Order: sequence, then C-alpha cells, then structure tokens
Amino acid sequence: MTHNLGAPWHWAAFLGLVLVMLALDLGVFHRKAREVTLKEAAAWSGVWVALAACFNVAVWALFGPTPALEFATGYVIEKALAVDNIFVFVLIFSAFSIPLVHQHRVLFWGILGALVMRAAFVFLGGAFLARFHWAFYVFGAFLAFTGIKLLFTKEQPEPAASNPIVNTLRRWIPVAEGEHGGRFLVKTAGKWMATPLLLALVAVEVSDIVFAVDSIPAIFAITSEPFIVFTSNIFAILGLRSLYFLLAGVIDRFVYLKTGLALVLVFVGAKMLLSGVVTIPVALSLVVIVATLATAMLASWLRTKSDNAAAPSHPKTTES
Repeated sequence: MTHNLGAPWHWAAFLGLVLVMLALDLGVFHRKAREVTLKEAAAWSGVWVALAACFNVAVWALFGPTPALEFATGYVIEKALAVDNIFVFVLIFSAFSIPLVHQHRVLFWGILGALVMRAAFVFLGGAFLARFHWAFYVFGAFLAFTGIKLLFTKEQPEPAASNPIVNTLRRWIPVAEGEHGGRFLVKTAGKWMATPLLLALVAVEVSDIVFAVDSIPAIFAITSEPFIVFTSNIFAILGLRSLYFLLAGVIDRFVYLKTGLALVLVFVGAKMLLSGVVTIPVALSLVVIVATLATAMLASWLRTKSDNAAAPSHPKTTES
C-alpha cells in the first residue's frame, strides 16, 4: 500500500541525520584506529536501535500507524537478515588475517558503500515493480525458494579468499601481504600495491550485494513505499558494524538462527505469492516474524546451555 510519503524535506532530513551520525562515528568517536570494546559496541548498538525507534515514532506522528508498522516490520526483517552478514564478516577477516584494531575501518567504508548500493537497489527495484507487477510474484517465489534451500542446506559459505572477484583483483593489482598500518594502498619501490585490508573491503562489498538480493525483495513484501523501504533498510545497515563487534565472538552459538531466517524468508515469499488471493495485515506479519526469530534465539540459547551442561568437566588437580 502506498502512502505518498517522502517529500523532498523528508529525504533531506533523513539523509542529513545519517551523515551527521556517520561523521560523529568516524570523525569523533573512532577517529583513531583501536579495538572496539564489548561495552562500546553494546552502547552503539543501543544508540542505533534507539534512533530507529525514535524515527519510527516520528513516522507514526507524521503519517499514521500503518506506515509506522511497515517501518517496524521492515526494520526487524532487515536487522535479522543483516545479522547473517556477521557470519560472513568473521570469515572474511579471518581469511585475510585482519587485526581487530583495523576491522572497524573496513566495516565503516564497507557499510558506507553498502548504503549507496542499497539506495540504488531500492529505487531500481521499486521502479521495476511499479512497471512490471508480475515481478512481485517472481520475487516471492525466489524468496520462498531461498528460504527452503537455506532450511535444508548445511554447506558453509564460500571462503572470502577464494571469491572470484577477490581473485580477479589479486591478478590485476599487486598485493603487498602483511600488516600496513590500516592502509588500503601502499607504495612499494615506486609502485602502488593493494593491501589485504583492501581485499577484505572488496569481499565485504561483494557479500553485501549478495545479501541485498534477499533483503530488498523481502521488504517490498511489506510495503512498496520507497521512503519506508529505504529508511528501514538503512537503519538496519547502520547498526550492523557495532552489532558485529558485539556478536562476532559468540555468533557460532546461534545454532538455529539460520533456521529462523529461512522460515522468515519462506513466510515473506508466501506472503508475496498469495498477495492476489489473501491480504496478510502488516501487524500480523510483524508478530509472525518476531515470534519466529525469538523462538530461534531461545532455542539456540537452550541448545548452548544444554551442550555446556553436557560437556565433561575437568576437575582441578593439585601438585605435590
């Protein structure tokens, strides 16, 4: 349902907020390369969630409850799918041996690039769906198929170091292996060379394109309003960097997260496919998605707790 949102000043205000927050993040709070502490990551994650909540209240006040529900549902979907990126980021930084102190720099520029790409995806996708309505059902079938495949596939993601785009970059641009103080390019013997940090950045950008193929159609199942699609997507992406530092060390404990995400994709795909037959209210969609993800997280916690309890204990021994 379209609500004719997104007057020029709405867009300007939102983009201004994003630019101010990014400037504060990089120019003030993270001006120097350093390791991001767990406490700091938790604080910034809270800040981004609080900003999204405040923005949602503003949407409610300006446009009414339906757009606000659409924003909340889209944000939850995008946030959940964004968490899946963390699995890939861990692999990328491990493959290229990126020190923790420089990971924030890679993620900052990677997510900045993701914002531009997501904007292009949103506007191109919206224009395409507006002109070719049948594509809505194609996207629905694609999401349902992706969810089913994710549900029954146990294979691990492709290692970042073997990504074809990264390998092509290695062939065309000489790479200076090793640590280079957080720089993307270095000049050696009069010749510019890429560093592993640049390769990691390329891998992060490529992974976001892959994830956008799922996430953008998923939010169009909730609303066709570009302003809501864009803002909910961007808020979810902005908080991804701090969420990475918060969850990277424990992400392997979320054993049922992929199952929850798969079920969400199947539900959203089915919603798109059945849109011509039955209309699922946005509020009901939000309840189903939140309940599915909450169940997956609770099941993961119980599984981890059970595994820890079943692990053999090693009593301390004293030496004489």
